[in-house]
Amino acid sequence: MNISITDYVVGAAVATDLVNTSPTVRAAAGEALPDPDALAAFLSEHGVRLDARPDEDALRQVHLLRREVRAILETETEEQAVAGATILAGHAGQAPVLRREADGGWHWHVPTAPGASLVAELAALIGIGLLGAIRALGHGRFRPCAAPGCRGVFVDTSRAGRRAYCMPDVCGNRVNVAVHRARQRAGSVTR
Repeated sequence: MNISITDYVVGAAVATDLVNTSPTVRAAAGEALPDPDALAAFLSEHGVRLDARPDEDALRQVHLLRREVRAILETETEEQAVAGATILAGHAGQAPVLRREADGGWHWHVPTAPGASLVAELAALIGIGLLGAIRALGHGRFRPCAAPGCRGVFVDTSRAGRRAYCMPDVCGNRVNVAVHRARQRAGSVTR
């Protein structure tokens, strides 16, 4: 795997989505990665190419990685976040290299070690993404979800930096529906 240093958004998005697959976040919906097939689908959705189908051991290791990533997203200081992300990046990452891309320009990449495990490559992708997010956007973009009762966390890589929900289509929608219903109730009382 070659991980782009300049496209940190990919790794940050994988970090956010991985953390939010947890039953801690999903409560009623439960574990989003219950088996190797669900893990394979998750990785495919995020463009992570697989050399082999994940097995139960890889699934267990990804669940452990998910805890590590959550801990990094919940750090109190930028230094703590950098230290944690650096450890993840080192799981399979090698020295950065400069490669010419199809557009003719030079781009930084971090190749992963030959034969690195799926979890090591995923950790490196996430670590590099988190380091890039910290460098470009700052630690303040690592946030808890603003939805009442949600335990999700995320990296806000939006241009404006105003993202409030770990899963906007779930948590944001839930909050919007609650606000709408409250307005309807208030409107029916005043009539």
